[in-house]
Amino acid sequence: MDDLDRRLISALRHDARAALSDLALLLGASRTTVRTRIERLQARGDIIGFSVVVKEDVQQDPVRGLMMIGIQGRGAGRITRQLSGIPAVRAVHSTNGRWDLIVEIGTESLESFDSILAQIRNFEGVANSETNLLLATKKSG
Repeated sequence: MDDLDRRLISALRHDARAALSDLALLLGASRTTVRTRIERLQARGDIIGFSVVVKEDVQQDPVRGLMMIGIQGRGAGRITRQLSGIPAVRAVHSTNGRWDLIVEIGTESLESFDSILAQIRNFEGVANSETNLLLATKKSG
């Protein structure tokens, strides 16, 4: 992946629906080059899809946060399955480093957010956790 590919991906992250001609102008490349690059990035698997974030997605979860979880022993699979069963859990990510899992949570109120945190902390095998509230999303995708 070269600099043009990286700039193209950055532009698509900003506006995935941008016209090829607009992307070409922004990148200083021809329309054909931009189309070919997008097709190649998709074929190689560098771009795996496009998504839309709608206003109601953000409005339905006015309280959002990330919970980092440290797991004791070999309970990651079981805990991941338990987390998947909680409607307020939007995503579960495995990671390396200090934390074993990072969980995205979205609720309607701080009280319900706190309740979800308490429920997760009580899972057998959860050794420790740290949670950060998301105050604002500056860029998504």
